[in-house]
Amino acid sequence: MLNLKKDLPEIFDDFAENRQNSFIRVKELKDKNIPIVGVFCTFFPSELAFAAGASCISLCSTSDETIPVAEKDLPKNICPLIKSSYGFAITDKCPFFYFSDIVIGETTCDGKKKMYEYLGNFKDVHVMQLPNSISPEAKKLWMAEIVKCKKILEEKFETSITDEKLKEAIKVVNNERSALKKFYNLMTADKLPMKGLDLWHVLEGIQYEFDKTVIPEYIDEVIEKIKAENNEYTGERILITGCPIGKATEKVIEAVERTGAIVVAFENCGGAKANDLNVDENNPDLIEALADKYLKIGCACISPNPNRIELLTRMIKDFKVDAVIDMHLTACQPFQMESKSIKELSEILGVRYMAVETDYSTSDIGGLNTRIEAFIEML
Repeated sequence: MLNLKKDLPEIFDDFAENRQNSFIRVKELKDKNIPIVGVFCTFFPSELAFAAGASCISLCSTSDETIPVAEKDLPKNICPLIKSSYGFAITDKCPFFYFSDIVIGETTCDGKKKMYEYLGNFKDVHVMQLPNSISPEAKKLWMAEIVKCKKILEEKFETSITDEKLKEAIKVVNNERSALKKFYNLMTADKLPMKGLDLWHVLEGIQYEFDKTVIPEYIDEVIEKIKAENNEYTGERILITGCPIGKATEKVIEAVERTGAIVVAFENCGGAKANDLNVDENNPDLIEALADKYLKIGCACISPNPNRIELLTRMIKDFKVDAVIDMHLTACQPFQMESKSIKELSEILGVRYMAVETDYSTSDIGGLNTRIEAFIEML
């Protein structure tokens, strides 16, 4: 559990290390017979897991440690996130995967779909068939997939996900998202209260707090500490969008901020993309309410993808962004293909745009630093 009695720099460090520190806590959950649902994507309605009395945890791995092992089974020229996640799973080096009672996948890309097939050989895996467009027909399909997943979890954990339990879970997760949105909106200020790397450490680290009911209180305390510090940072204001960011790809944030610029916003999966919208608590049809919220996630796997454009437009204006950096993981075709749209949007809104491609190794740090430094100098 995070210790918020510490001073602010130490608190940021604790958030940065919360994933690793939670390895022991996930075993404690198992010792208490609390089920674990492992997930790979924010499209999974985590409210289903909580309503089933389970904890929900991200299985995505962002280290190159097990990629050589994964490449014995998988092609070398695929996304490093897939290879890293698969490698940690088959080597039992990921406690989250090891302790997961069931893994919920989703069809966001072809590489993931095939990975789930292989993971199914030694772990209980259920794959949700995510529509690749937004339409009334897509909504019906996603509602049916949510109902199917609900039944799978009920059977797996021998429980009943009642409307009352689901309503409560929706409220808890809505409160979490609202708290995180309140936190990252601190960066809309003219004088910035923190650096982008600290902002990211909180957004990434809070995912590994298993008791979601305490997150709003945690975040409020962090906000109060930040305000009490009364820091006023200035510099070119950068928004990062694109593929999911993890520990290894924090090198992109570090490359930006070593120039004196500040990352003020993250549209990526762990940032605004997942937390911008809540589930409508006034909709009596809970399945429809979940489907509406999660289908509005502006991921590049959706085509066309107006929701990402709408969100980025708001963020560029609200966070007073000077430039957009579009981060792509090697071989992530959906986000790479969508870079043209993001570049055109940036030009329309009068901000600079840069795309960078990276993986989980450290071999490109020098090149990243040089390219990003030159880009920031042009601002």
